[in-house]
Amino acid sequence: MKNIIACNLGSYRDHFTQEEMYSHLGKIGLTNVEISTPKPEEIQRVKNELSEYSLTATTLLANHDVKSDSFVSEFETTLKTAQMMGVSRIFLSAHSGDVEKNVIYDRLRELGQKAQAMSVTICLETHPDLANNGDVALSTMQAINHPNIGINFDTANVHYHTDRSVDTVEEAKKILNYVKAVHLKDTVGGYHNWNFPILGQGLVDFKGIFDLFSSIDFSGPYTMELEGVEGETLDRDGILAHVEDSYKYLKDIGVAK
Repeated sequence: MKNIIACNLGSYRDHFTQEEMYSHLGKIGLTNVEISTPKPEEIQRVKNELSEYSLTATTLLANHDVKSDSFVSEFETTLKTAQMMGVSRIFLSAHSGDVEKNVIYDRLRELGQKAQAMSVTICLETHPDLANNGDVALSTMQAINHPNIGINFDTANVHYHTDRSVDTVEEAKKILNYVKAVHLKDTVGGYHNWNFPILGQGLVDFKGIFDLFSSIDFSGPYTMELEGVEGETLDRDGILAHVEDSYKYLKDIGVAK
């Protein structure tokens, strides 16, 4: 089973043009990307650009506030965009804030119904206060109870957003059948410690993560999200090396080709 490995364009930290990022991904042999949701009038242009560089968008990044009364209706355009682009996964960072959780669950369940009709799945990021770790994410998934609302499991965020020691693989096990996408990010650990090095240089057991998801025939998308270390200053070559070395690590451990 071939894993779908992608790269979030934010890994290039706004130091490159889109064309430069696309060209670099092609150079290192990575053909999948996670991109922001294009506006309706931009869809064809974006599709043409991806095609020009032999790239496939495997996840779209949505920017909608689940606390808003108009959340579901506003999300419909994003669902239509995903369908037009042939993308089956939409990433969403959702926070309930002061809104009653049951209201949030109802909105996400309603969104799931609409997404299901378009063969799209919404993937909630590993963020507070709906999915910051395995226990919270499990509670949220059980409350929403819809097959088209799942989790985007971030391998580092379960450490960053949890004020206790956790094991990445054990957190993933708690929500194994709810994970519909994965962000590959390493960490040295620690609550709110912004230290996300090149993949393989932190404490995340990536081989264990891939073995776990492989056991349920999940092949991705697995998206590299390389956020770096707070305070570090990298030149363009350093940023390119972060992407290249992280992808090489995945190939070295046998989960990418």
